[in-house]
Amino acid sequence: MSKTIALSGTKKGVISVSKIDEPYGKKSASVASIGISLAGNAKEPEWKVHLPMDNLEEVIKALQDLK
Repeated sequence: MSKTIALSGTKKGVISVSKIDEPYGKKSASVASIGISLAGNAKEPEWKVHLPMDNLEEVIKALQDLK
């Protein structure tokens, strides 16, 4: 699964959200990858964070609380 979202306040910027299986080698746990590209290149973001899937629900709740 992968999704690209327009980055508010920019002309070309995007936020990319995807699931990466075995990101750190064989048998490493899957992560949710969130990248930001001001240039609009979702495949090579300037900033990136990998969130362990085990932490995803808590992170989503924390983000929803910010709203």
